[in-house]
Amino acid sequence: MKPILTYLLAGIFTLFTFEIFSQDFTIKGKVSDREKNEVMEFANVALLNPADSSLVTGGMTELDGTFSFPAEAGSYILRAGFIGYENFYRNIEVGDKATLNAGTIRLRPDAQNLEEVTVEGVQSMFESDIDKRTFNVENSIVAEGATASELLETLPSIQVDDEGGITMRGSGNILIYINGRPSNLSGDDAESILAQFPANSIKSVELITNPSSRYDAAGVGGIINIILKKNEKTGLNGQVNASIGTRDKYTAGFNMNYGLEKINIYASYNFQDRRTFREGEGLRESFIPNVSPFLDQDNYGESFDVNHLVRGGLDWNITDNKTFGFYAQANFRNRNSFNDLNQRNQNSMRQLDSLFVRNNEDTRTSYNIETGINYTWEIDTLGQRLFASASYSYDDRFQDEFYDQRFFNSFNEEVPENRLIQINERPQWSSFYVLQADYEKPFQNGGKFESGLKGTFGVWDRGQDFFQGDQSTEFIPEMDDRFSDGFNFKEDVYAAYASYKNRIGKLGYQGGLRGEYTETISVQESNQNVVVNNYFNLFPSMYLSYDLGEEEEFTANYSRRISRPNIWALAPLFRISDLFNLSVGNPFLQPELTDSYEVGYVKGWDKLLMNATVYHRFSTDILTRVVRVDDDNVAVQTRENANSRSATGFELVNQIQFTDWFDATLTGNLFYSEIIGDNIEEGFNNSNFSWTVSLLANMSVPKFATVQIQGNYRGPIVLPQGEIEPMWGINAGIRKNIMNNRATISANVSDIFNTRIFRIRAEDQRFVQDRMFNRETRIGTLSFTWRFGGFRDRNGRPDREEYDEDMDF
Repeated sequence: MKPILTYLLAGIFTLFTFEIFSQDFTIKGKVSDREKNEVMEFANVALLNPADSSLVTGGMTELDGTFSFPAEAGSYILRAGFIGYENFYRNIEVGDKATLNAGTIRLRPDAQNLEEVTVEGVQSMFESDIDKRTFNVENSIVAEGATASELLETLPSIQVDDEGGITMRGSGNILIYINGRPSNLSGDDAESILAQFPANSIKSVELITNPSSRYDAAGVGGIINIILKKNEKTGLNGQVNASIGTRDKYTAGFNMNYGLEKINIYASYNFQDRRTFREGEGLRESFIPNVSPFLDQDNYGESFDVNHLVRGGLDWNITDNKTFGFYAQANFRNRNSFNDLNQRNQNSMRQLDSLFVRNNEDTRTSYNIETGINYTWEIDTLGQRLFASASYSYDDRFQDEFYDQRFFNSFNEEVPENRLIQINERPQWSSFYVLQADYEKPFQNGGKFESGLKGTFGVWDRGQDFFQGDQSTEFIPEMDDRFSDGFNFKEDVYAAYASYKNRIGKLGYQGGLRGEYTETISVQESNQNVVVNNYFNLFPSMYLSYDLGEEEEFTANYSRRISRPNIWALAPLFRISDLFNLSVGNPFLQPELTDSYEVGYVKGWDKLLMNATVYHRFSTDILTRVVRVDDDNVAVQTRENANSRSATGFELVNQIQFTDWFDATLTGNLFYSEIIGDNIEEGFNNSNFSWTVSLLANMSVPKFATVQIQGNYRGPIVLPQGEIEPMWGINAGIRKNIMNNRATISANVSDIFNTRIFRIRAEDQRFVQDRMFNRETRIGTLSFTWRFGGFRDRNGRPDREEYDEDMDF
């Protein structure tokens, strides 16, 4: 399969061709909505061959609904169409005169087009499609001046933990896409992905809870696709934004676009300079002989993060039905931080046995570059389409950690000879190639066939050079081979899929099958330990929808997913934050497989849209974190495959339009989770009920401003050795348009009551541990956005009058 797929993917990119026509005559006219009597921009108008209905030539309507394109003399079928409307057909003859006026073509809305359910009475915060939910976050007030991670926290169904890890509907292992493409950064390092993008650079977020076969099978918990802003208006236009936040947080950027008749060029730049703090506490009681039974810890640190993101690209309409696209982006990041940690070993009376004071200074530099091309061929006006793309990304990072640890005895007296100096140098890089081709073929009976090929080729390399100095080395750090090592991981995934969808009366259906062959190889540098793991999996999917009436629909779906262990979970490199808490990867991890089921009901009224879903997921070989405490009271965290995990839940989304100036979206999610991990250790089974509640309210005060309030509550999350405790928070913001609506000023405060504090409890037969992490979440931000540029038609001319000529047939 692999060589055939590789050749097919490479062959896709020989399809860039140009066509030359002999064009002596012109066809012109206008397209409008039959019921609303409004002109329709970007409608497709085409000439078809009467013999086989194949495309001969065609064009697209302008902003005023008019069209004009050249054609050769002959007999044709004139076809006009637009998504959600019935097609218009008419036989015509070209050649009698130089210009043939087709007059005004009036299209009728298609009553059978029920792919999406919307409610006209409600200004939708989201759009619900058969396999995804899209949140239009471009105008989110509460996320102004924030990062992408902080923006995601405001969305229903999503939770972000203290380390930047993301869960959706209580499930982790989320796959993050940027503009429909996977990132070369690993899932455990989601913070590094999201830190690149300020919230102001994001147009929308797609939540794909149960992806179909056209999507990558990775991501047990689903896919979060972040769509970045890319202005496509004609002429020169764009926007400039800046914000300032409490405790030294600054962002600025611009987004520009220059649109011509055949080409659209866009560019953007975003700058972030943010200082944030993080504090934590921990108490561990150990039931181990000959060690202090209590370890009491507290820490405080700050980070200073400077980030530059540059993006640019173009879309070139080679012909009316062929488009070529190019993009490139680069991210440059510098981060300096410090952390002061106190670790008190205490006896059974909670009296001091010893004290470690550990001061850390951390410097990180990184850059990430990505570039890609894409080609779209609209084969005919019926919707037959071929899309091909290729992208490459490279990430390079270096982290330098310096530790100065002092020791104090039970009398709180420093013992200088027990001092430690440690240096940890951690270089890392990765490269990622993606080749993809997708084909779509609609049929006149309403059916649609889709198929595609995809190859992803990634290499990740991690290194660690650990140095330690003590009294024996006169406190000059020397290489420590116990903790110095390197790890290289290579993963290639070859995929092919096919799907078909159609309707039988009120019943809509979609079925698909995806096959993925995975090749992985890892090498540990110190002992040259090589682990090869190759496997092939099939991933079926099925979607059903039934029209129950106006704005009412029932849905059911099934899909199979996979979660492959990433570099952070696999790398057998000890990560040493302190001498009592270590973590290390496991190169022998196996992929996690999940079967996901959903049943949904959507009902719309004039002022209410309700979306209810019952879901169930069952996973095997689940990737889970395990903590063990050794005889020296050192906690070592690693990853292992537990037997299974099941989650069953009910999610309800209500979008309510109370008045013309007040609307709200209320989301609730109740679920039961169970983990079976007794294959790892006896007693590694756990279960619980949990829930999340989210509210987003918008109030438009006439002639004043728009107010937005967002709040959420997350219940406990079950772990094999304990649980993550509940957490809640409230954000609020206000926005006002100024300067004749050319500019906007806004203010917001996140986590108003400073309650988003992460608490976790873990226990087994040897220990009980409670830990608290509080990253800075209560932030006030003042933002300003200025929009510039005009709106002209695609030929660079101002809006023109309607044609008043009579049609020529």
